[in-house]
Amino acid sequence: MELKTKGIPFGINRPIVGVVNKSTLDPGSIMINTFPGEQLIEDCFTLSTTGVPPYGPNGIYAIPDLNYLNDGDVIVLNTDGVINTIYRCESRHNFLLFTERCNSNCLMCSQPPKDRDDTTYFYNLYKEAIPLIPKSCSELGITGGEPTLLGERFFALLELLQVNLPDTEIHCLTNGRSFAWKNLSDRLGDLSYNKLMLGIPIYADYADLHDYVVQAKGAFQQTVLGLHHLAANNVRIELRIVLHQQTIPRLKKLSRFIYKNLPFAEHVTFMALENQGYTPHNIDKLWIDPIDYADELEDAIHYLSDFGMNVSLYNAQLCTTPKSLWQFSRKSISDWKNIYLRECEKCEKLDACGGFFASNKLLFSRGIKAFE
Repeated sequence: MELKTKGIPFGINRPIVGVVNKSTLDPGSIMINTFPGEQLIEDCFTLSTTGVPPYGPNGIYAIPDLNYLNDGDVIVLNTDGVINTIYRCESRHNFLLFTERCNSNCLMCSQPPKDRDDTTYFYNLYKEAIPLIPKSCSELGITGGEPTLLGERFFALLELLQVNLPDTEIHCLTNGRSFAWKNLSDRLGDLSYNKLMLGIPIYADYADLHDYVVQAKGAFQQTVLGLHHLAANNVRIELRIVLHQQTIPRLKKLSRFIYKNLPFAEHVTFMALENQGYTPHNIDKLWIDPIDYADELEDAIHYLSDFGMNVSLYNAQLCTTPKSLWQFSRKSISDWKNIYLRECEKCEKLDACGGFFASNKLLFSRGIKAFE
């Protein structure tokens, strides 16, 4: 599943955000409309697999393949010839990357933060892109980095989503630390954005371990305080726990902590490890075979579920998951990085199984087996 490609730019002197229109030119070309509706020629750009024609229209040429793009997809043409897909009409796994900056540095971060201010670029990008996303979009993710580092621009983009996509479920991944400052949680509460849910990680029931996992002193206190500020403002909250060597030993205690101290969470997700970003470099501190933590996981999930909390298990394979937890297992891995192993091809439960991250094709449980 491709999300970007590259060609030779012609007349692209700033990032161009537009909608794919495949019906207007020859099969080797695509027209990009910069806004819906009737187009003036100066509002259109061309993508082509052929070379740059003399005095041809502005666009990007000599692109290896265009077949992965579909009518209605929202893309950005960059000045270096890189074409990034922002929204895919035929997928439900769409997300907006608000920034690559972060104020945490998690041991298992799948997209390590970059120390550069990209907030202006992404703000300007999505200010143009959001109005182009079809109103039929059912769900959309926001991710980073840490999205709240956009400051006031974070709220401006949320307001833009609220106006342009009023029926779309928005799921925003954030470490929640910014909301320890009550003015920010109050600002979010003032939006009364009932389609928005924040996905916030909590990795332990006490500060030292959580702070170690996220590599940021004081993070636990800020996160828990932020969660309570958000709850007071009726902001919808999902708690996220990544399963690895550091979190498993306290999983039972963490589940009790969540029920007693964070019962307002609308959803709690337990997530298997993704072998991407920092994880390969910290693998000796992180990897534990899922079949070796089955008992701890069963206890934590059943405890929360028995007390009426909404619980899910993400990124897990059915053959490594206790049967009592199958009811909680979800197919959660985004389509562009979801794979199955050769062993899975003969499995009768393939359609119900979450599969693997592409990055985990060389790191998986010894318990993998096909149900036949």
